[in-house]
Amino acid sequence: MEYISIPLDRIGVLIGTKGQVKSDLERLTGTKITVDSKEGLVTIKFVEHDDPLKMWKARDIVRAIGRGFSPKNAFKLLNDEVYLEIMTLNSYLGHSKRTKKRIKGRIIGFGGKARRIIEDLTKTKVSIYGDTVAIIGNLEDLLKVKEAIEMLIKGSQHSTVYRMLSSYRSSKKPIP
Repeated sequence: MEYISIPLDRIGVLIGTKGQVKSDLERLTGTKITVDSKEGLVTIKFVEHDDPLKMWKARDIVRAIGRGFSPKNAFKLLNDEVYLEIMTLNSYLGHSKRTKKRIKGRIIGFGGKARRIIEDLTKTKVSIYGDTVAIIGNLEDLLKVKEAIEMLIKGSQHSTVYRMLSSYRSSKKPIP
């Protein structure tokens, strides 16, 4: 069994309209999910034993939805080549609310432009929620996005980060 705590305002997204997201997640991962909507505690119980990795996939999907991703983007984690990384801003910035707000603004950019460019250049999905930055993507791209976000946290100019990501993208061999 796995126990995961998610923000109360994300419970409705996890359950979905008429329970559709929750039932899809249970069906696709062979799990039974119980949601305590008062506490934000999600219990995941493994019921099908054909693929033990499905338990961790279910856990990561719940965590991704809890960190602000849409169910559509979170379900990409069912693919064995796709991973979730959650960066806690406190570990980089301490507990200054003002600093965290400024850094989150740098990562998001005006009108979401910076986040959108990062996602487009790396074919990943990025969510800034609360004091975290979460990334969904293949391992190589995910690590490059993490590097880009760390550069923004340290004060690098956006143009420098975009150049680094553009160079990375052009160096990747296209998949036939």
